[in-house]
Amino acid sequence: MPLRRVSLFVTCLVDLLYPQVGEATVRLLRAQGVEVDFPASQTCCGQPAFNSGFEEDARRVARNLLDALEDAETVVSPSGSCTTMVRHFYPKLFRETKDEARARSLAAKTYELTEFLVDILRVEAWGGRWDGAVTYHDSCHGLRELGLSGQGRKLLGGIEGLRLVEMDRPESCCGFGGTFAVRLPDVATAMADDKVSQAEATGAEVLVAGDSGCLMHLEGRTSRLGSSLRPMHVATLLAEARGLVRPPS
Repeated sequence: MPLRRVSLFVTCLVDLLYPQVGEATVRLLRAQGVEVDFPASQTCCGQPAFNSGFEEDARRVARNLLDALEDAETVVSPSGSCTTMVRHFYPKLFRETKDEARARSLAAKTYELTEFLVDILRVEAWGGRWDGAVTYHDSCHGLRELGLSGQGRKLLGGIEGLRLVEMDRPESCCGFGGTFAVRLPDVATAMADDKVSQAEATGAEVLVAGDSGCLMHLEGRTSRLGSSLRPMHVATLLAEARGLVRPPS
């Protein structure tokens, strides 16, 4: 039987910059009969410090997330990046510490949103209607660490009126990479511009991704380039298609 109660791990960027993605995620899950709770004490997963080599600082932050989600039956996050941090890197970060068992427990029950919908709840056809052409950006952590590529596309493929058009290199990095974009802004900008160019060449109106970091980076570049391309989180599009949220006016 499908799991029917989950705790939402909302992530920093969703909480601070894209709260509509968190709201859409809750409505998507509830539409599938899933009860959702939100442990309010959760904060950052520690990934920025971890990626920069500050493991003790990362552990200090990550312990708060271990505390917040310890009693969760299942954890779902609208982020391949943060899910990867918890699932793949928490067991390494807490190896041979008193929190290793808790880290492994949390890793084993944490899922990315589209992964949870398709692989755990076995959603075959999302349904709804959304008229327009979209192209899909494979976020690095989701694709390379979690093995996600077909789940989001499968959900979009079940929406009436939606036409999915692929970029030449949908798996190429957008250049965000968390602190990478801060350390090497010129390289990150060039990579984002390449991704925007690829997406524009498809003729799509919307660039869909499953990570808010990618969307933030690409949205910044589309704005500065004067592009009409609209970056959108897959959760938002799925919710719009089923009438669970209203599209922006």
